[in-house]
Amino acid sequence: MTRATEQEFTAQIEAPVTACFETITDFDAYPKWSSPVERTVVVERYPDGLARLVEFLLDMKLRTVRYVLEYCYEPPRRLEWRSVDGDIEAISGSYVFEPVGRAGTRATCRQAVSLGFWIPGPIRSALEKQALRTSVLEFKTEVERRQAAARGRRRKKS
Repeated sequence: MTRATEQEFTAQIEAPVTACFETITDFDAYPKWSSPVERTVVVERYPDGLARLVEFLLDMKLRTVRYVLEYCYEPPRRLEWRSVDGDIEAISGSYVFEPVGRAGTRATCRQAVSLGFWIPGPIRSALEKQALRTSVLEFKTEVERRQAAARGRRRKKS
């Protein structure tokens, strides 16, 4: 087993916690806003409709990687995941959403990935940090885009 190093990245998002939770759990939309995600398939859902098992296909430049994550939730403030199948040896992580000000959110993502193959430590660490940072910032952009669209729809109705 290769060593997994936990990475963490936090972003301030100009949207409420509920909007962040709704966006992160909308797995069908990931290919539209997350650059490495080619495809997602919700394999199984909980009785409340939230996804329990989600299959991902990612373009990792050198090859396409497939894995399945199992999710558990504490709506709307937290979700956690762990890998249960696929090309990656192990993945575990979480998102925590904390309210900030009137309508903002501090979103913190933590993730540990064990690829299952060796990459030199400094290169692996740099790749993992950049991938996590990019993932969180793309998520932030999507949440804020959805919020702006919702505000625009509310203005048109007024």
